[in-house]
This record gives sequence, structure tokens and C-alpha cells, in this order.
Amino acid sequence: MQEKVLILDFGSQYTQLIARRVRELFIYCEIHPYNHLPEDIASFKAVIFSGSPYSVRNEDAPHPDITAIKGKIPLLGVCYGAQYLAHFFGGNVSPSNTREYGRANLTRFESSDPFFHQVSVNSQVWMSHSDTIKTLPENAIQIASTTDVANAAFRIEGETTYGIQFHPEVYHSSDGKQLLENFLVNIAGLAQDWTPDSFVEMTIAQLAETVGDEKVVLGLSGGVDSSVAAVLLHKAIGPHLNCIFVNNGLLRKNEFEQVLQQYEGMGLNVKGVDASDQFLDALEGVSDPETKRKIIGKTFIDVFDQESKLIEGASFLGQGTIYPDVIESISVNGPSATIKSHHNVGGLPDFMKLKLVEPLRMLFKDEVRRVGKSLGMEPELLGRHPFPGPGLAIRILGEINKENVRLLQEADAIFIEGLKKWRLYDDVWQAGVILLPIKSVGVMGDERTYEKCVALRAVQSTDGMTADWINLPYEFLQKVSNEIINNVPGVNRVVYDISSKPPATIEWE
Repeated sequence: MQEKVLILDFGSQYTQLIARRVRELFIYCEIHPYNHLPEDIASFKAVIFSGSPYSVRNEDAPHPDITAIKGKIPLLGVCYGAQYLAHFFGGNVSPSNTREYGRANLTRFESSDPFFHQVSVNSQVWMSHSDTIKTLPENAIQIASTTDVANAAFRIEGETTYGIQFHPEVYHSSDGKQLLENFLVNIAGLAQDWTPDSFVEMTIAQLAETVGDEKVVLGLSGGVDSSVAAVLLHKAIGPHLNCIFVNNGLLRKNEFEQVLQQYEGMGLNVKGVDASDQFLDALEGVSDPETKRKIIGKTFIDVFDQESKLIEGASFLGQGTIYPDVIESISVNGPSATIKSHHNVGGLPDFMKLKLVEPLRMLFKDEVRRVGKSLGMEPELLGRHPFPGPGLAIRILGEINKENVRLLQEADAIFIEGLKKWRLYDDVWQAGVILLPIKSVGVMGDERTYEKCVALRAVQSTDGMTADWINLPYEFLQKVSNEIINNVPGVNRVVYDISSKPPATIEWE
């Protein structure tokens, strides 16, 4: 039985980051909203309360019943979590006299407490709150302070309950990872056995038991997630897995043929379906981004449903859903309004009558890649950049037609191949070209041109939640720009997108 940590989400922007730091310690954890406590709460070996945009002093502040947690399971309250423990258990939380945001240093802490094992004197921490704990909760002992925050950390006597008013999960907290390890390993006694190898072994056994001799149909995209999901299922059920790879006409240049060849070399049972004309006909003349997504989603379902019916006895639908999608769909305030219609969560419509199997549902993107490596998959496939579900449709700003798709495929191929030739590809998390809905004046030879503009996009990220643009060498950008303009008729201008997420998004639509 896998030991696990419960992260109770009070709506903090950093909640996923807590989970990532815990996973980096090779400890399994799950995020649950504060208003949907898991029924098997006693099965968790430790609990972490996240921060929150709320103040505990507000009437509508999150206030779950934690009777089954406090004093019974090792508990760490982070920021709002610490203030929650103070406010509702005999302490006092008031507005701060000074601004408690940004970098601070632990000017004093109880070095004898196991929570501060191997933590440096004056260790930097990250504050982010407008309230502060003036009086500690009942039976609590102050164990750390900063210059401005007297009760930066406390523990409650007779319990394994700790509270800290800073965020150990962010990179700005220099010993943050050590503090989390101290709490989870030294205090709560969790084993650090959540490894790719252990996940593979456990998941294959679970899949074999769940699916048995029934058949699974899985839609491959050519990306990392669906490919790793397919290999896991293949190892669990062998020939009972039937994969379908649909060409929607919006893939990268030559991608349909190349990916099919790659899958064939992996021993997977894959059927390629070229439905590009069907998709492009449905999209003709459409410019609205969400309409594009809905058309692509509906057309994919039609094609996939038709193909899956040809697989006699298929009773399961396999998907490459990963944890960020799951978290977003069960957020504190319900399913996020920002979830785009191509997300995997929820599977295909009920009329398909297939049970859902999602082997990667509890993994972050980087964990998926490590699992793929454990499975012996090719580094080239595991290192592929993420590619949006609607494909090039949301990288063509404006009307979708065959000519625009062809033009973008050509420009994109030059950019991606250039990154590989210059050995920059592996330094980039995601890259692509966007076709802009504008024309600009240019000069080629002695002639005046009035042609299209494309934007290059390359970002660094961990899981797409935030992203920074990459400072690609000027010489590389110059080379790629010249190649695109000289070799892609219809383009006379290339620009480079230097926007980060937030405030911009990675994709333009």
C-alpha cells in the first residue's frame, strides 16, 4: 500500500507547487479541495494545509471540520493553514502592521526541533500575507521568528502539528525543500519510495487487474502523455490494447507518417486514420478560437467513435490525462472556467459506453517523462515538446484553410529543425510558430510585397502553469528568419514573442 500525503487546498496559487515539492522528495501526495475532504482520511500519513487568497477573519473564509486530522495525523499548516490553526483554536490573527510580502530571513529558530534539522541560520523564506498571528493557539510554542514576524513558526505540544507563516514550496525559500522533508520524513515518518520504477510496477499490476481480458481503445496523439499511457497499458494487457492515431490535418509537417513509423517500432498495435479532409472541411472559414476547438472536438469524437466500433469487444477507453488537468477540474471553486474544451478530463461522451482508464492521472508532466524513461522509451519521444490538442488550428489566428495550414507547417518545420540543429531543442519546453492575421509591406528583389507575418514562440517551463520566454541567440533567430522568408512563399516578416506566462499564455488562442 503506497504511503501518501494529503494536501488540503484552500485556493492558493501555490498549492500545485507544494505537491511538486513533495513528489520531488519521492513521496506520493494528493490534492483535495478543503470543501471535499476524502472519505479515507485516516489512510493518509500526513496532511498539509495550503495557503489561501482568503483571510481567516472573513465570514466566508474556508472552515472545514478537521476533527479527523488535528491531533490524529501529523499536520503542517502553511500561511493561511497556520493562521487557520491559530484563529480557530484559541489564538488571534490580526491585520499586519507592516507589509509581510516577499523575502525574509529566519533570524531565530529552535535548532533542536526536528523541523529545523540542517536548516541554515538566517535562512531565506518567502512571505505572502496581509494578516499575521498575534497570539498563538492553545498549547502552542513559538519555534521561529523573522525580523517582522514574531510567530513565523510554531508547534503544538502533545501533537505533531506545526504552523508556518511562510511558503516553503517556492524557490525563494532557500531551505524550503529541507523543511518539507524534515516534516514528512523525520516527523511524520513517511518513506521516500515514490519512484518511477515503483509507479510502473504498481500501475501495470493495477491495470492488469482492472482490465483483465477486456479490450482497451486508446487515442494516440504522438505526444508524451498518450505514448507513455499506451506503453503502460501494452505492458499490462498486451494485444488487448488497440490504439488509434487520427490525422486531423493540423499536425506538424509529415508528423502523421513519422509518428506511425515510430509507434510501429515500439511494438504497439496502432491504426492510423487520415481524416484531415473531414476536419479541414468542418473548419473552413472559422476564425473564433473556441468554435475551432468545439468543431475539432466534435469531429474527433465522430471519427474516433466510428473507428472504435470496428474494434469488437472494446469496453475501456484509455486516455493520457495527467494530474494538472485533474486538479483544475476539481478545484476549490468547482471546475475552472478556464479549462479549454480539448482537455481530456471526463473522457468521451456517454453514448460511447466505454469505461475510462487513465494510468497517468496522478502524475505531473515531468513525472510522466521519468516513468517513460523507466519503461525504456526512446529519449527522442520523451523529449518531444508539448503540442496543443487542437493542433495548428489555434496557432493560425483567423481563418483555417489548407493554404494557411501548409504555410504554417512549412514555417514550423524550419523553426523546430533549426532548434535541433543548433542543439537548443532540449533547452526549450515548448516551441512553435504562430501565423498572424495580418499582412505587411516588404521588398523582395526589386518588387514590393504584401505578405503574411509569423511569430516564433519558445518558452521554458516545468508543467505549463507558468512559463518564461527563452533568450534564443540572435544569430539563430536571424538564420531561422531568413530561412522562413526565403523558403515559405507568402511570408515576408518574422517576429519573436518575448511574453511570459502570466500575463500572456503559451499559445496565442
